[in-house]
Amino acid sequence: MTNFDFLKQIDKNLFEIIDEAEKLYRGEFFDQCMVQTRKFGENICKNVLGDRRTTEITFDSMLATLKDKTTGSIEEKEFIEDLYFLKKHGNDSAHSWTVKKDGMEALECLQRAFETAINYCVYFCNGSKSILDKTYDIDLLVTGKKSTKSLSQKYEDEKSRTNSKAKKSAVKKSSKPSKQYCSVKSKQTKKSNKWFYIISGISLLISLIILLVMVLI
Repeated sequence: MTNFDFLKQIDKNLFEIIDEAEKLYRGEFFDQCMVQTRKFGENICKNVLGDRRTTEITFDSMLATLKDKTTGSIEEKEFIEDLYFLKKHGNDSAHSWTVKKDGMEALECLQRAFETAINYCVYFCNGSKSILDKTYDIDLLVTGKKSTKSLSQKYEDEKSRTNSKAKKSAVKKSSKPSKQYCSVKSKQTKKSNKWFYIISGISLLISLIILLVMVLI
């Protein structure tokens, strides 16, 4: 299973392109994944233009034409923004001198491709409106298996783990023995006073002896 199964019945070619992108992500080939999502976006753009495409050859020129022909609806704006995003990040990955291995960036490209696919199916191919309710499943992307837990269940699980960690941390802090600085300081003070009196008494006795000797002499 993939996040793009709904696309299979509408456009098999597009499905195979984006299915390969998810496989590349799963194999941690993040740069190649982003290049593949760019290819996906370019093919969608070409399909949407259809007969309105004349001399446009590059992704840039097709996007510019598509943008000029929009009616200005929110859905169309989001659709074009997602295509520009896929183009930019795909180009950056294709022409980069180093392998970035940016999993988060590749994931965002897949999520943008997912939104693009939904808009394409519903607004350009008369697909079922129920497709609009779909959300991108990261568990399915990583494992290739559909998660049996709902989003709310996942949230509750994560919340429980967080609370459990907080309680353990609080127990560890409370179990540490407190240091009795006051009692130690008190003992040290008593010892200091005792020696002070002894030294003062000896000094006084010596002074009296010296004074007595001087008087006798």
